[in-house]
Amino acid sequence: MSRAFTFPGQGSQAVGMGRELAEAFAPAREVFDEVNDALGENLSKLMWEGPQEELTLTENAQPAIMAVSLAVIRTLEREGGFSLAGKAAFVAGHSLGEYSALAAAGAFTLADTARLLKRRGLAMQRAVPVGEGAMAALLGLEFEQAAEVAAEAAQGEVCAAANDNGGGQVVVSGAKAAVERAIEIAKTKGAKRSMLLPVSAPFHCSLMQPAADEMAEALAAVDIKAPSVPLVANVTASRVADPATIRDLLVQQVTGMVRWRESVLYMEAQGVVNFVEVGAGKALSGMVKRIVKEADLVSVGTPADVEAFLKTL
Repeated sequence: MSRAFTFPGQGSQAVGMGRELAEAFAPAREVFDEVNDALGENLSKLMWEGPQEELTLTENAQPAIMAVSLAVIRTLEREGGFSLAGKAAFVAGHSLGEYSALAAAGAFTLADTARLLKRRGLAMQRAVPVGEGAMAALLGLEFEQAAEVAAEAAQGEVCAAANDNGGGQVVVSGAKAAVERAIEIAKTKGAKRSMLLPVSAPFHCSLMQPAADEMAEALAAVDIKAPSVPLVANVTASRVADPATIRDLLVQQVTGMVRWRESVLYMEAQGVVNFVEVGAGKALSGMVKRIVKEADLVSVGTPADVEAFLKTL
């Protein structure tokens, strides 16, 4: 099968996300209600009304982005008789998007996914005091160059490649001073542009180890089933379907690099030509296009997108 479904990560959140889906489709409303119930709070009200600053908090953004992706999947299933297992060779997600991908493929229940992501967001926020860590995008450098910049900038502190997004876009993460040094060094190495990202913690580096420990505890208490479609994991950039291995990789993912470029290339090598981005925004489609220029891209995040996509099945 030549199709993969991808699920976005943090940064795709925006006030109003998912509202049109809820207004148009009962299955989408059910998803948002289930997430609210699982968390014991009205997350959908925050998603639809803001404020943006509160929605952007990691503990809120992570379950919110997942909820929109799962609202799309459930609507496709209920309104169009869609089956992920029958239509996809792989699922993949960017960072928190792995949880969305696994929930879509039936490895997690929706309620467990919402609670895991709430805890993951809180744990990542707590791992490093605000202001001590940072992340920066280095644009126009290939991965090997960016990794060298991070190593040179570390100077005894943590600074590492956190996201290899492809197309000359690499994100580095670590101690704030080291990341700021990386921005300056990248300029001397030919980077087109380098800038700090508006995040509240240095994700996907060794400073996140306290959060990884907390997620190991959280994941140990949750039932994980074999997904109906194999996951292409961030940590290994290859397929995985064994629940015990998935659990281990999700723990490693907290401190490990998101190998998105390699993940997309792996899927392409397995014959995938059609990449369907499910949920809020189109960030992953842009990344995929830079990695596989001839890829066929579809984004499904609005009622019109849902109806158009069902017609293609």
